[in-house]
Amino acid sequence: MTTPEKPAPRARTVLITGAGTGIGRSAARAFAAEGARVWAVGRRPGPLAETAEGTGGRVVPLAVDVTTPDGPARIASALAAETPYLDVLVHNAGIVRSAALADLDPAAVRAQTETNLLAPAFLTQALLPSLRASRAGVVLNVTTSADGRAWPGSSVYAATKAGLESLTRSWAVELAPHGIRVCAVAPGAVDTPIGEHQGLSAERREAVRAWQLAHTPLGRVGRPEEIAWALTRLAGCEAGFVTGVVWAVDGGAVVA
Repeated sequence: MTTPEKPAPRARTVLITGAGTGIGRSAARAFAAEGARVWAVGRRPGPLAETAEGTGGRVVPLAVDVTTPDGPARIASALAAETPYLDVLVHNAGIVRSAALADLDPAAVRAQTETNLLAPAFLTQALLPSLRASRAGVVLNVTTSADGRAWPGSSVYAATKAGLESLTRSWAVELAPHGIRVCAVAPGAVDTPIGEHQGLSAERREAVRAWQLAHTPLGRVGRPEEIAWALTRLAGCEAGFVTGVVWAVDGGAVVA
């Protein structure tokens, strides 16, 4: 009597928002290098195509704005057309619109809240069936190591990231019965285009970077690949007993 062969294990499915540049791009490539099928979500097709280059088709670009009313449903529908499973969901998309309290612009406040806080909530909701189907889903939120401190001039950004950490802890408890883990990675100063995207001048970006370096004990900015490493480690089966945590990857800034 022959023993039936076990089916080959399926490749993990990963979905990452804000995957066109910086941390999102590095994370997409890192998961793909581990053999995952990665859905790279972002607003701009061009950068997403660059993220997918050289990955042997393991990275699938998906140009959708997660803040639009139908964005989460469109993403969930595209994923479901290929697979019922989602093993890892990374909420990386985020924007900064720095301003003092007296100068807050309502549109900028709404944009930060919608991108940094509301979009992760509604996208996770839309993808819950796929996360449950994997029987070991992982949700990873990218926050910031500075959200527990006063951040004058960027108070709304810090507040949205603090809110995302609160969601991390609440979802970790709420989704545990479904076998879904929820964690956050809190980067410090990282070499990404986020300063350019918020419209800062070169001089202003240099001043911000100097302040960050002065408050980072290791004396340098991080690389996107270092944040991607933390994301892949938290998503790994070796971290199967880890949930509800916020992992600061910031060169010691949060403890200085």
